[in-house]
Amino acid sequence: MIRLFFVLLIGKIIIFFSRLFNFGNGGTWPGEIALFLYPDILREFIRKVDGEVVLVTGTNGKTTTAKMIKNITVSLSKSRGQNITIVHNESGANLINGLISAFIQKSSFIHNKYDYAVLEVDEAAIRPVLEQIKGLKTKFILVFLNLFRDQLDRYGEVDAIADKWVRAIVNLPKTSILILNADDPQVAFLGKNDLFDTVYFGLNSNIKSYSHLEDAIDSIYCPLCKAKLFYKKIFFSHLGLWFCEKCGNERPITQTNNYISSLLGTYNLYNVQAAAAVGKLLGASQSDIKLTLKEFIPVFGRQEELYVGQKKIKIFLAKNPAGLNAILYTVLEMRPKNILLVLNDRIPDGRDVSWIWDVDFEMIGKNVQIITSGDRAFDMALRLKYALKDNKNETKIIIEKNLERAVQRGLDMTEEKDTLYILPTYSAMLEVRKIVSGKEIL
Repeated sequence: MIRLFFVLLIGKIIIFFSRLFNFGNGGTWPGEIALFLYPDILREFIRKVDGEVVLVTGTNGKTTTAKMIKNITVSLSKSRGQNITIVHNESGANLINGLISAFIQKSSFIHNKYDYAVLEVDEAAIRPVLEQIKGLKTKFILVFLNLFRDQLDRYGEVDAIADKWVRAIVNLPKTSILILNADDPQVAFLGKNDLFDTVYFGLNSNIKSYSHLEDAIDSIYCPLCKAKLFYKKIFFSHLGLWFCEKCGNERPITQTNNYISSLLGTYNLYNVQAAAAVGKLLGASQSDIKLTLKEFIPVFGRQEELYVGQKKIKIFLAKNPAGLNAILYTVLEMRPKNILLVLNDRIPDGRDVSWIWDVDFEMIGKNVQIITSGDRAFDMALRLKYALKDNKNETKIIIEKNLERAVQRGLDMTEEKDTLYILPTYSAMLEVRKIVSGKEIL
């Protein structure tokens, strides 16, 4: 207890000074120091959660889905007249240090019991997190959203992550529940072990679909027999109504209704279905779930809207081929006049930016003005030059490496009451928000 008190004290001090001097929100460093001083502290924190611990992982959609689940949990507690404590890493810091920081922020020196924890976990960090909680009798709900190629220099190919997930879930208590995306073959495969109760979510057949797979596909082979998969419908990337002709493996039957939300894009429908599945398990009514999802406000950088005078900025975090393709489909449906693409190659983004050559920039039509910025602004401009060579006289590409000047130039090009669409990688998104709002997140 003395050790925990000491670690909490240091963590609280770090958070206080981080916020005081606008160094960030204390989303990582308190946990980093705490982990060094007390290696089992995450296990100690999770042991003190009375209700369910919900862990959300996957390549895309973690932050949005976790926030939806947190909101549903809050709504549930209000309907029951309860005042509860929910631990949630709202800043998106999803490595072990971020999870620990979230617990430190919700802890006091007198009472350290928590009602629920809703935590997004980095897809590569899920295994070490689950190793820490091995043997606990806590009630766990694990949400696996999707698996796409992302940061090859850090994660490797999707098969490597899928293998880590298979090995990771054996550490869970047998009472755990898996929430799996039926439309993603690799994710659905996790339910084949029959170790845990499993709930599948996915989209129904009347959702807009595509007749062919995108050029950059991450998982088109059967996880069971390795034969090539076939699709009745494709919703985006390799997600859809799939089946294997060789072994008979097929997309599982889903157990979720088709809920809607205020968020744009087919990809966000998956986040909605996953959050609704968790809400149902927690005991939320269908009406509460529907209302909460309908009123959901986007989290930072994920379709977030900011205003500069009468001009709107809409930010879409884009960090891998599947995600950026889905975002481009969504943004182009709104007939944008100005798009700012910001490509960085820092540690949170991945050093290897060759993934931009797998993005279908060719879908960008005529009469769109594009600014490229960030550490690798010239790489992005080169990619666009090849993609848009057929309409080069009508699509203007401007290179401005300095992000602050790029944002200002984008705003100058945007008319009053119109929208500047900014599509940044992760570190660039944090910079954009700081430039526009003057605040840091982490």
